[in-house]
Amino acid sequence: MTRAVSLRGLSKTYARAATAVDRFSLDIAPGEFLVLLGPSGCGKSTVLRMIAGLEDITEGELLLDGEYANDVPPRERGMAMVFQSFALYPNLTNRHNIGFPLKVQYPHEDHSARIEATARMLGIDDTLDSYPNQLSGGERQRVAMGRAISRRPSVFLMDEPLSNLDAKLRNHLRAEIAQLTDELGVTTIYVTHDQAEAMSLGDRVAVMRAGVLQQVSTPRETYAVPANVFVAAFIGTPRINLLQAVVHAPLAERMCIDLGRQRLPLPEPLSHDLQLLRIQQGRPVVVGLRPEAARIAPPSHARPGEVPLTGIVEHTEYQGHEALVHLNTGSRRAVVPDLESARPGPGPGSRAPGRLGRIKERAGALAKPRSSAADGPEAGAPDAHTPERATIRAGDLVLRTGPDTRLRTGAQVPLLVDLGQLYVFDHRGRRICPAPTEIPGLYE
Repeated sequence: MTRAVSLRGLSKTYARAATAVDRFSLDIAPGEFLVLLGPSGCGKSTVLRMIAGLEDITEGELLLDGEYANDVPPRERGMAMVFQSFALYPNLTNRHNIGFPLKVQYPHEDHSARIEATARMLGIDDTLDSYPNQLSGGERQRVAMGRAISRRPSVFLMDEPLSNLDAKLRNHLRAEIAQLTDELGVTTIYVTHDQAEAMSLGDRVAVMRAGVLQQVSTPRETYAVPANVFVAAFIGTPRINLLQAVVHAPLAERMCIDLGRQRLPLPEPLSHDLQLLRIQQGRPVVVGLRPEAARIAPPSHARPGEVPLTGIVEHTEYQGHEALVHLNTGSRRAVVPDLESARPGPGPGSRAPGRLGRIKERAGALAKPRSSAADGPEAGAPDAHTPERATIRAGDLVLRTGPDTRLRTGAQVPLLVDLGQLYVFDHRGRRICPAPTEIPGLYE
């Protein structure tokens, strides 16, 4: 049995603290594998705990198969949860750990057959009579998953189950989880901050930031058509190149995007995706280029839709299967807040910071960029046309190249930028190219 989960405007607010989850709405189909993705502190685990019944819902509705479930006790929701910390009983054998929920639910029945079948499914049948402290991290996580599976739940809830494991084991268990949930066909909601897990496991990915849902779509669409600059920056390794720019759209001349020291000319006639840029004339925007959106080649080798640019080689990272070239194009990088830690500083009514907290705040204020993407221009930020705009920051563009690429540091190289892979975001961080589903207003 599997079930549908629907969230209608779910909010969670704690006393004397900011809102942890803000009007979260989402429909999860029966048997779907949905990943909640976001930086630490963005509220994704809180959403999971509200679904499980471990946290009270401040506002909104939780529907299970269309029925109101806010007040349904956790044990009656038919869900099983796998935690980051394994949460195994150290004084019980793995057999009894797996069978513990069955013993609680059906105390007078013999569960040996189900326990052994679950253990065989996970490849831990030879460790059933061992204790958790005799197992490796991967085996303990399999026991924790076996305990959840043995209940035959209608919904799996997984809260960063692989984050305590080493990289090699994470990759192995990730493939096992994908295969297992596909075989069982159970609705699965998986929380992680690791985009590799999200992109490889999920049927859909829901990206969160500071308690707010940013985008829900397939992994492919999340990468290719990010809803805003935060999603674009959070998804992708290495991260997307984000550059501050200004759109120039004179009536009698060719439209272009000014990057500071260089310009990207836009071809005529303008494609549908580029037409919206006209209303951004003279406004600051953020240009996004994935590392694969440009290549090192002279203008004479340009393909349709490619425009020239130049860069100075800062350094090259050899990755084995590829090389990452860091270039200086004379542009100013745009900074997206909250990529690593989603929560802002203490709000009104919260506890005053101690001495160490005040030192950290001062250090953060000194290190804070003068302007940042997605939050709009700050007071005192340099105007797009002032001389400060031309300040060069080293390594503003990272490109993917073949592993045999050999470039001398300090060399000037010709680049070709594929405008078909160009992203443009407005001063609020909303995507305006490729054309969004909802067109932003002229004066927004």
